[in-house]
This record gives sequence, C-alpha cells and structure tokens, in this order.
Amino acid sequence: MASRIRQGDTVEIISGDDRGLRGAVQLLVSRGARVIISGANIVKKHQRPVRAGRGQVQPGIIELEAPVHISNVMLVCSKCDRPSRVRFVRNEDGRAERVCKRCGEAID
Repeated sequence: MASRIRQGDTVEIISGDDRGLRGAVQLLVSRGARVIISGANIVKKHQRPVRAGRGQVQPGIIELEAPVHISNVMLVCSKCDRPSRVRFVRNEDGRAERVCKRCGEAID
C-alpha cells in the first residue's frame, strides 16, 4: 500500500509547539511512524568531543531536527496550497494514486 506522506512532500504541522509551520519531509522513520521535517522541531544536543577511528567530532551544542509523529502533520496540496487529507484512487493502469480531498487533484 502506498503511504500518504512521502519523502520530499511539503507538510504542515497541525499540533505542538511548531503548529502552522511548513517544511519538506527529509526522512521517513518507519519505526514509530515519524517524519523529520526541515526547519521544524529543532532541539539542541550537547555533543562531547569523540576521537573515533573515523576522525574527530566537533564538540559543543548543536541544533538538529527531531522527528515528529506522522499524526501531527498534514500534507499540503500543491494545487490549492492548503493542508488536506489524502485519499487513494485507482487510475487506468490499476495503480493507486494520491488525491487531495479538498480540490480532487492528483498530488503526484
């Protein structure tokens, strides 16, 4: 079955501290049904200096995007430019196609 949200889609966060923020999906984390969105849910990580065999890691406080649960985001339709639900319609080839529930246009 095809997923409702895919890598590279523009999504809007619908709950939490970053509500209303839009960004592109960088990565889908299948375990835990989470997505990483560019520029959203920024956390600070205290990185200690590590001398592994690969090289030295820069110490200090770094900022990175933390995963957001998939239920807290909605896909933004490129045609109507609003967050909307997604439904699947079979095209003439028999393949499932994502369709915006607001305007009825194909998303792919």
